[in-house]
Amino acid sequence: MTEPDRSDGVTARVARRIGLVEDHESVAIGLSTMLSGEADLEVVAMASTVRELLDQTVDLDLVVLDLRLADGSSPEDNVRAVREQNIEVLIFTGAENPFLVRSAARAGVLGVVRKSEDASTVIDSVRSAASGALVVTTDWAAAIDGDPMLSDVGLSPRQEEVLTLYASGEKASRVARMTKLSEQTVNDYLVRIRQKYSDAGRPAPTKTDLYKRAVEDGWLPAPESPHLQG
Repeated sequence: MTEPDRSDGVTARVARRIGLVEDHESVAIGLSTMLSGEADLEVVAMASTVRELLDQTVDLDLVVLDLRLADGSSPEDNVRAVREQNIEVLIFTGAENPFLVRSAARAGVLGVVRKSEDASTVIDSVRSAASGALVVTTDWAAAIDGDPMLSDVGLSPRQEEVLTLYASGEKASRVARMTKLSEQTVNDYLVRIRQKYSDAGRPAPTKTDLYKRAVEDGWLPAPESPHLQG
């Protein structure tokens, strides 16, 4: 998204709007300061709980969320509350608890980044997630691989084929040509695929969500780059 810079006629990038949920003030201030030097990223709200943040604003591109908060809220509930507002989530944590990481991954985060990472890695991860890209780190991949609750949704071989092509970035019209199906049939398959994931407690309303589900279930390989666009 761009807007004209009237000062010199050069097109300028509009900053992605970031919200931080972190109950350790020093960490929140540190991350905000770290991002303040990035012209395309703007921290517009900070809070110690998800509810406090959403009460401030839902006009956000990304919420950077601590995994464990002092209010006792669960990571899965927190992620779902943010995702219900159509806001993406990046977990920023010490990642000491695999169960909590798995629960957050299951709820639909774009990735997990450790607080111990260097500043450039954290900034790149926030930038990628704010643009809707997966941030595939070792912690995120391990959470998916080790999650026994990622149940098989029972896709047919044809549904697997359609999912793989569509989630990898192809448009429905091109998937139809590649599979020799009608475009309407491809769209019908996608509706059924989404319904199966929803019935399994793993909703996939967007194309990015379908990509994540395809990676989780092994239909697509996990990207080697931690900043691959989803």
